[in-house]
Amino acid sequence: MTPPVGSSLRGWLDHLQSRGRLAVAQPDVDLRFGVAGVANRLDGRSASLFPRPGGHPVPVVSGLLSDRAWMAEAMGVPPDGLLERYRSACLEPVPSREVETAPCQEVVRSDVDLTTMLPIPTHNEHDHGAYITAGLLIARRPGTGVQNVSIHRLQVSGPDRLGALLLPRHTLAFFQAQEAEGADLEIAIVIGVDPLTLMASQAIVPIDHDELEISGALRGEPLPVVRCVTNEVRVPADAEIVLEGRLLAQVREPEGPFGEFPQYYGPRAERHVIEIDAITTRESPLFHTIVGGGLEHLLLGGIPREASFLASLRRSFPCVRDIHLSRGGTCRYHLYVQVERPAPGEAKNVVLGALGTHYDIKHVTVVDTDVDVHDPTEVEWAVATRFQADRDLVVVGGSQGSKLDPSTDDGVGAKMGLDATVPVDAPPMKFTRIAVPGERELDLDALTAPAPAGWAEVARG
Repeated sequence: MTPPVGSSLRGWLDHLQSRGRLAVAQPDVDLRFGVAGVANRLDGRSASLFPRPGGHPVPVVSGLLSDRAWMAEAMGVPPDGLLERYRSACLEPVPSREVETAPCQEVVRSDVDLTTMLPIPTHNEHDHGAYITAGLLIARRPGTGVQNVSIHRLQVSGPDRLGALLLPRHTLAFFQAQEAEGADLEIAIVIGVDPLTLMASQAIVPIDHDELEISGALRGEPLPVVRCVTNEVRVPADAEIVLEGRLLAQVREPEGPFGEFPQYYGPRAERHVIEIDAITTRESPLFHTIVGGGLEHLLLGGIPREASFLASLRRSFPCVRDIHLSRGGTCRYHLYVQVERPAPGEAKNVVLGALGTHYDIKHVTVVDTDVDVHDPTEVEWAVATRFQADRDLVVVGGSQGSKLDPSTDDGVGAKMGLDATVPVDAPPMKFTRIAVPGERELDLDALTAPAPAGWAEVARG
């Protein structure tokens, strides 16, 4: 079996280049706002490669997964097979394969200075400073050895110090258990991994499920990993850069503001702190950055959530056919659910089930199978013509939501569901959509041509 094209970062860059989707910037683009500005202008059209950014010898890459179809290409599946492929990888993980030597440890440095060794950009106007945004934070649970992989915003606070926003997920649970014992938590931050591992890191799976094993399932073979030089954490062997360190017990320091996925700034507050003990890299590494609030940021979090939510909802509601986290809802807050012939009242149950899949979900809209959940205009049309607020609205107040949603009270707010399905007892023709027979089958290239300058003569035959 040939591994998918997304199983190698450099192979993926070759793939993007061969299809005209890799832009090379002029050398010396400024790390402060310059890299982010260029990456944002190209977002969704091409990935970006920055030689000597700010004069630094390490190149920066960005926008590797800023299109839904690219993610499917990386997995080697068509776009409509993306969620199913991801879902099956989560259900059937492949254990990693440990190796003794690895490209990510070709260079080992214990004299750590993040401010000079790495080309770390500053993205948005009011960001506190330079941030590592595409680093996979890998933590190893003491006592079990089970690892967790996640991405957190990491503020450069000093030569060997990072401020970290840890939301209530598995990494925080690992750390809290260690901190209760008065001990630090050993971690590694991996920068520059293949697209499959990047996507695997965002899986919504139960605690004690190692996301690196999901990467193995996506590639169809075990992911090679290597033990860190200074701790027990295992990291992808082919990574570009690895920062080895510890989440410090009983230490909190100011972090933020930082431009987040809702396109607002996450506020400054006392947050967790990481101390870096060593940096290992390839001989000539690449530094990956994800621009805060850009398409890569949104889609990287959205697609894995869609796959996980689809599997969860289908277990309880067999009528569920498809789901979509819309870009207008930051790929986190607005969930569209497509159902087929729901039983009376079942669409509202689907709403409640969807709101319970993850605390980020804020608004759910349920539609029928004749509505494309990937087209926001279609969904809006269904709400406009099939929804009545006094009959089809579900509101749940005082619910846990996203702390990054500025409209909440520190993450607590209201959730809403809209049942935009056709009422079960509606007369057959009342909600039948208009359609022109045979329209979709027409061969327009054979039937039409661009109008010539003498179009009026043509019109007269």
